[in-house]
Amino acid sequence: MLYWLSQLSEGGVLNLFRYITFRAGGAFFTALLFGFLFGRPLIDFLRARQKKGQPIRTDGPQSHFSKAGTPTMGGLLILSALCVSTLLWARLDNVYVWLTLLVTLGFGMIGFADDWKKVTKQNTKGVSSRVRFLLGLLIAALAGYAAEVAQPAELGYALAVPFFKNVLLHMGVFFIPFAMIVIVGAANAVNLTDGLDGLAIMPVMIAASTLGVIAYVVGNFNYATYLDLHFVPGTGELLIFVSALVGGGLGFLWYNAPPAAVFMGDTGSLALGGALGAIAVATKHEIVLAIVGGLFVVEALSVIIQVAYFKRTGKRVFLMAPIHHHFEKKGWAEPQIVIRFWIISLVLALIGLATLKLR
Repeated sequence: MLYWLSQLSEGGVLNLFRYITFRAGGAFFTALLFGFLFGRPLIDFLRARQKKGQPIRTDGPQSHFSKAGTPTMGGLLILSALCVSTLLWARLDNVYVWLTLLVTLGFGMIGFADDWKKVTKQNTKGVSSRVRFLLGLLIAALAGYAAEVAQPAELGYALAVPFFKNVLLHMGVFFIPFAMIVIVGAANAVNLTDGLDGLAIMPVMIAASTLGVIAYVVGNFNYATYLDLHFVPGTGELLIFVSALVGGGLGFLWYNAPPAAVFMGDTGSLALGGALGAIAVATKHEIVLAIVGGLFVVEALSVIIQVAYFKRTGKRVFLMAPIHHHFEKKGWAEPQIVIRFWIISLVLALIGLATLKLR
């Protein structure tokens, strides 16, 4: 919205609003301030409405029972800060901004319904997994189609392969199902990772920041040409969305740091995961997302492996899945797991950024 102020003058301070980097900084600080201002009132409101807070799994680590009564749905703080900041600082005529924002809100609504059912019924079983999955697929299908329509014709329905110059795998109509897997898979992988105080939000911010840089680069003709990347005009504006996400995420982390005063819940984890998937599809960096978000991939695989192996043999590969609970069972302290997983996320993000040059 503030971008249009730059149209009022050809020079002067208003001209700053033309620059993506300036508006990205504004989006970050706006979302961060929003989180600091409204975090405590929202937590107090959630605690008053939820009373008993998020239900704790009876088969989970014993240390988690001390968290009983902690309110959930803290993802509302992130999503509110993200929406306000994005709408204020981004160009509202940009299709990729709306695509990513609507995917994020769509998955956020699914997560909200799930959290609401859990806290009202005081049961860890929320909305059925089938309903969640089908609704996620519907949102992802619409997003995948919209992205392909918006992208240049030569990139439509094609998969870009990192490490190789100008390599595109044309998938035709099969690209839509692939995009659905990317978006829904990212949403559920982040959801599975969100099991310890501060565990999910920092890796999400790290992955989002990496994708934000990628979006800015592939949306700039000169940078994309220099790095032999596929130019996707308009994606640079996603840097504002990502900056708002990071600002809102830091505002949330202030209250989610151990011991957490609030959990993000499915409201936040599904929404943020969906956002990562949508950005990857928009920028043609779906494979790079698997590298940058490698921690989420491992968390999801640990659950898949555990369930498949148990059904086949009646035995478990891990002491408990997702894998962060396995390390809890082995005696690792919660902050130890969280910080080490943050470090892994940062290393994977740097590897993902390296793919921009290794061609």
